[in-house]
Amino acid sequence: MKTSISLLFVFLGFSLFIFGQENQKLDSILKVYHSQADGIEKVKTLDELFKAKFGLETPEEALSYAKEQLELSKKIDYTQGTANAYLNMARHFGAHRNLDSTIYYSKLAKGIYEELKDLTNQYNILLNWAKLENLEGSFEKALNLNDETILIAKNLGDGELTSDAFSQKSTTYVDKGNYKKAVENLLLSLRALDTLTIPKPMKVGILKAKYGRIELLRRNYGDVLQPLSESLEIFKEQNDKIWQANVYMELGSLFYHLKEYDKSLENYHNSLEVSHAMKRDDYVAANLGNIGAVFMEQKEYDKALEYFFKSIATASKRGSVNNEIIGYNDITNAYRGKKNYIKALEYNSKSINLADSVGSLVYLKDAYRDRSIIHEKMGLYSEALSNRKKYERLNDSIFNSNKFKQIEELKTQYETEKKEQQIVLQEKEITVLEQQASISNLQKLLLGIGLLLSLIGFYAIRQKLKRNKLEKEKVDSELAFKKKELTTHALHLAKKNEVLESLKQKAQELKENEESKKGYQQLIRTINFDLQDDNNWENFARYFEEVHKDFNSNVKSKFPDVTSNELRLMALLKMNLSSKEIANILNISPEGIKKARYRLRKKLDITTEDSLQDLVLSL
Repeated sequence: MKTSISLLFVFLGFSLFIFGQENQKLDSILKVYHSQADGIEKVKTLDELFKAKFGLETPEEALSYAKEQLELSKKIDYTQGTANAYLNMARHFGAHRNLDSTIYYSKLAKGIYEELKDLTNQYNILLNWAKLENLEGSFEKALNLNDETILIAKNLGDGELTSDAFSQKSTTYVDKGNYKKAVENLLLSLRALDTLTIPKPMKVGILKAKYGRIELLRRNYGDVLQPLSESLEIFKEQNDKIWQANVYMELGSLFYHLKEYDKSLENYHNSLEVSHAMKRDDYVAANLGNIGAVFMEQKEYDKALEYFFKSIATASKRGSVNNEIIGYNDITNAYRGKKNYIKALEYNSKSINLADSVGSLVYLKDAYRDRSIIHEKMGLYSEALSNRKKYERLNDSIFNSNKFKQIEELKTQYETEKKEQQIVLQEKEITVLEQQASISNLQKLLLGIGLLLSLIGFYAIRQKLKRNKLEKEKVDSELAFKKKELTTHALHLAKKNEVLESLKQKAQELKENEESKKGYQQLIRTINFDLQDDNNWENFARYFEEVHKDFNSNVKSKFPDVTSNELRLMALLKMNLSSKEIANILNISPEGIKKARYRLRKKLDITTEDSLQDLVLSL
């Protein structure tokens, strides 16, 4: 259950595309469609029909309208209609979790929208592509697509679209387990929403729900109930069933953590009821798992397992990677409660392998903790300690105090910048009022007092920020400088070797084409000498040792058989450099890097389920 709360936004990828229409409106569109001749207007009507049918219990019918829209658009050479048809088909396949088809039609639509310079629809296709990648656990792809949507929204100057883009990016960071970045992007979403003259209720409700959820993940339970309750009222007023189901789910998780199990079950059942009404198997699966977790807490393990297996069976119809991991974790704990440790380890291994494959730190840390407990119960104390250390290392990376401090600083910064904006607006108002002869001296005096009070408040907050940051900046400045030198030197090495290799190849070509080869042979020998020169590496090693003190000695003490070349590889892995950068620095091919990593894993005796990167980072 401890991870089930992460389901709130996991399945929101295509919720904004559910265009439920009243029957009367649908009948009206159909009448227009049947009376129209082939042309642009009929293409637009087909687009409306797709939207009306999308999300209902007629997926094939909706798809047929999109196909007809595509066929007619091509027939009359209507480029915009062709792009819109591709977009609709991408929406259809995305809603049914067909990633390959979604990406295929998304790329086709994106290409045409780029030719048409249609930024709005480029934004739409990229945002929903990002949502699907997030659902599949491809977080880095999702984040890259999010960055593209943010850039487009800013170019459009649209505060609402910018807010949505940052909001989705925040969701991806939540699922990835990086709560600092999640809060940072949520605040950027709020800033963008502040630019709107009249914020839309749904947008306000969504951001309140997200804020409540992140506070829940940060375990600040006292700050969760109010934003979630306020958002639920908004969603009820707007009759938005999807968000009602989500908020009920989060409220169930809040009361679960507060050990108020009756309230927890009440909210989970409310969410389950709404989910069944929407025929959303993904939400049904999540709620079944959550209800099973409550029975787990009450030590009713057989009943818990019943719900967990129902959850996974339902999720298989329309699930996600995250949902599978959660299900395996829950089943692991239920079998552990029954003291069936063999079965517990079986499902725990499935959880670890899946979480590691998508880089989901939140689920991975929980799985390692569970494995540690199981090994301890079995009397395998050495294995238990090893897995406990893996859990603690991952847990510290997510919940360390510095991250929480940075989050609080981001909140203060947001409030400060809002006050700055208020001051600027007040100054403009004063300028206008002063130009109007009808303004009384008393009004001017009151405005001046208001501005002064705002300035005093702003100054006090700015001073507080400076005091909070001063000590941290003093401690971090020297290490940051050294890290910058180290990174610069590493990238310099990579670039130098890349350029020299290119020159060497060019010289070789010239050598083969020219009659006089002596000068080119000398040039190649000079480049080879420079490529093999160890002076640059010695400078790099000196910088590295200053930043990562005792790294080399720790490696040698633990692994005395490691060669100097393998030590170099481990140092570059410690810096989180890409394989391409490492290959350039060591002057070997990317395939050579793969082989070197494989040989290093064998020498360090690393099992297939353990990560070489984690081991190096822990040294």
